Amino acid sequence: MTTTDVSATRHWWQRPRLHWPRRVFAQVLLVQLAIATGVTALATGLFLAPLSVELDNQAMHRALSIAQTTAAEPRLDNALENSRPTRHGPVQRAAERIRNATGAEYVVVMNSHGVRWSHTDPNEIGRRVSTDPSLALAGHEVMEIDDGTLGRSARGKVPLRNDDKEIIGAVSVGIAYESVHERLLSTVPQLLAYAGGALAVGALAAYLVARRLQRRTHDLAFSDISALLSEREAMLHGIREGVLALDESGRIRLLNDEAQRLLDLPSEATGKVVDAALPPGRTADVLAGRVSGADLLTVSGQRVLVVNRMPTHDGGAVVTLRDRTELERLGRELDGTRGLIDALRAQDHEHANQLHTLLGLLELGLHEEASSFITHTVGAHRATAEQVTERIHDPLVASLLVGKATKATERGASLTISSGTHLPDRLIDPHSLLTILGNLVDNALDATASVPDAQLEVQLHTDGRTAIIRVSDNGPGVLTSHRTSVFTDGWTTKEPPPHGRRGIGLALVRRLTERCGGTAVVDERPGGGAVFTVTLPDALSDELPEERSAVLREVAPTGAPARDDTAANVFPGEATGVNQ
Repeated sequence: MTTTDVSATRHWWQRPRLHWPRRVFAQVLLVQLAIATGVTALATGLFLAPLSVELDNQAMHRALSIAQTTAAEPRLDNALENSRPTRHGPVQRAAERIRNATGAEYVVVMNSHGVRWSHTDPNEIGRRVSTDPSLALAGHEVMEIDDGTLGRSARGKVPLRNDDKEIIGAVSVGIAYESVHERLLSTVPQLLAYAGGALAVGALAAYLVARRLQRRTHDLAFSDISALLSEREAMLHGIREGVLALDESGRIRLLNDEAQRLLDLPSEATGKVVDAALPPGRTADVLAGRVSGADLLTVSGQRVLVVNRMPTHDGGAVVTLRDRTELERLGRELDGTRGLIDALRAQDHEHANQLHTLLGLLELGLHEEASSFITHTVGAHRATAEQVTERIHDPLVASLLVGKATKATERGASLTISSGTHLPDRLIDPHSLLTILGNLVDNALDATASVPDAQLEVQLHTDGRTAIIRVSDNGPGVLTSHRTSVFTDGWTTKEPPPHGRRGIGLALVRRLTERCGGTAVVDERPGGGAVFTVTLPDALSDELPEERSAVLREVAPTGAPARDDTAANVFPGEATGVNQ
């Protein structure tokens, strides 16, 4: 069998079938063309149906009008009463004259028994009419579409009265229904022309819409778009970066789980304007686009965020958020470690000189002088640490100040503890106070970096359950116009450090202070410089924790003032920078 024979014997179910197109463009175009065609056909049918009824009504009213005119013809009633039904009688002549003048199919005049006195076919004169004339003979006017001896026609029947208003017969007029049908058919070509024009316009509009949709959907199939949407949802809610999408009005139209967590936003934030969903501040300004730049740092709650905002072609924007809190903390720890290493290196040289001095005294046999030198050196270091712990009974805060004093000494600055300092070991949240105090001291050290004979003073005291922190320096100070913005996220006048950006420390101070219900202000220091004062209400508990009380009782068993001397040994031998 040849190939041609095989092709010819292929069954219908083996032949290639027409498949529904996969592309959105083709599907939308076909659907819209089908809709336009269906709407056009439906509109044409809906127009033709009432048109046919209207033409029928017009034909029946016309037949009725001719019948009324015939019945009002003068002397027709006398001719009907005084003549015989013949093909040349006066009634037949009058009816034919009216029929020829009006173009009616027939004009039939009958007596009260339904016998024709006139008809288009003379052979029908003298016979009874084929349709029931009872309504007309009873005095009613009739309009109808009916079949008679001349075929289907639109009819009008009226009673014929004499001068005494008595019914002596009836007049029946017919309009050929073929003429009505012809009028209807004559309107179809014109109607189809209009319908074709409308269909062409609809097809063109469908093509333009489909083309626009093709560009907007990148000629993808509906299944591909659905898969992309599912994949996008899974990706957005699965990545560890916060993602927000904003429309041209600044409303949030997309918010993934990580962005909710980083910004502490509820799921109902979608659809709200950024300024309504977030409190006023740098974070809202960055997200709304009022602050421009790449890798912008901002603070949200206790988190340090890196924000990037990319505008979209529709006037909106996509914002990405990265949590840099841990990185910022590690950077600060690295800076502290570097300072500690430099301080240890300096102390190593100092200890080497002291050991050389001690060795010389011993070789010269000056044993008493050597003993006095050792007592003086060790005692000075211990006295400095004891001065901190005598006034600050919380070991974490005391350790922090000893470390900061070492850092200040390494930088050539003097960090002193105010004589009015007194902090009992009753802090409810020591970690927040550590963050506030550490950032204030670091800020003061940075401010006095280029100041000769830099001096810092720390004062910690309480008023009932309120803790008051005051850190002053003799640096350049803060201008009056900047005393509010100095606590804003990212605001700084200093060069950025190697590991990142500045403008975070004081912002964290303000956030933590406000979270505790306190205040943070900056004023001018007498003699020049700045004084930062933080007030933390309800920062102290009424009673000392039991475990801390037990530790202090062990440290001071003889009734001496309780203090935690272990704080001074956190950085052994490095507290020389803390001066009384």
